[in-house]
Amino acid sequence: MNATTDPAAPNRPRGRATLSSLSPSGVEPGTPDGPLGIGRSPSSAVTFRLLDLLLGESMRPGDRLPGERSLAEDLGVGRSAVREAISALEVLGIVETRAGSGSYLRSGTSELLPSTLSWSLLLDQERTAELTVVRAALERSAAELAATLRTDEQARHLLELVELQREAADDHERYVEADIAFHRELALMGGNTLLAELLSTTRTLLRVWFENAVDRRADIEDAIREHTEIARAVADRDAVAVAAAMARHMDTASARVLRSSTSTADDGA
Repeated sequence: MNATTDPAAPNRPRGRATLSSLSPSGVEPGTPDGPLGIGRSPSSAVTFRLLDLLLGESMRPGDRLPGERSLAEDLGVGRSAVREAISALEVLGIVETRAGSGSYLRSGTSELLPSTLSWSLLLDQERTAELTVVRAALERSAAELAATLRTDEQARHLLELVELQREAADDHERYVEADIAFHRELALMGGNTLLAELLSTTRTLLRVWFENAVDRRADIEDAIREHTEIARAVADRDAVAVAAAMARHMDTASARVLRSSTSTADDGA
C-alpha cells in the first residue's frame, strides 16, 4: 500500500508501528485481551484495523491515504465500511478530508500514542451505548433549563430552526447541520456554559454515527415532529412537558445512533 506525501510535510524518520506495539501491554486497546478488556463493534473494529494499517505503513503528517477501493481490498471489507472508518478518524482529528483531493494523515506516530485509550473508549460499541445515555441525560437537563429561562426571541428562533430542518428534509447535509443547530441553540438557551460544552463534546463523539442514522425519510420526519414538540414546550415555558418530549426524542435518536454504529461494517461496497 503506497501513500502519497504532501511536499509540505515535515521530513521525519519512518519506523514500523502498530496499535499493538504502541500499547504498553503489547495488545491492541479495545480487544478482549487489551487494556480495556472489552470487545468492539464491527464498525469500530474496521476503524482500528484501518488505523493499524496506516501506522504499519509509517505514514507521516501530510501523507495522503490510499483510495477507498485500495483500502477496502487491503482490509477485506466494503467501501462503505472504509468511508465510516475514515469519518471516525476525521472526527477524532487523526485524518482530514480535503474536497476533491482525498484524505490525509494529520498526526504522526508519536502524536498518536497518547490517544490510543481514548480511541478505544470512543469506538467501542459498549461505550457508544453508554455515551448515548449520558447525552440523553444532558439533553433533558438542557431542555428543562431552556423552558425555564428562555427569552421570547430565543423561543421564536428555536421554532425557526425546526422549520429549517423541515425545509432541508430532502438535503441530507443541510438537514444534519440544521439538526445540530437546533440542539446547540437549545443547550445555549439555559445559560449554563459547562452543560452546553459537555453536550457539544458528546454530540461530536457521536456525530460519525449520527450522520448515517438519518438516512431514512421516516426517521427524519420523526425527528422533526419530536423537535417541534420540544420547541413548543419551550415556548410554553413548560419544563415538565419539555422533559417528557426530550426523553421520547432521545429514546428514538439513541436507537438510530446504535443502529448505525452496529450496521456500518456489514454494508456492501
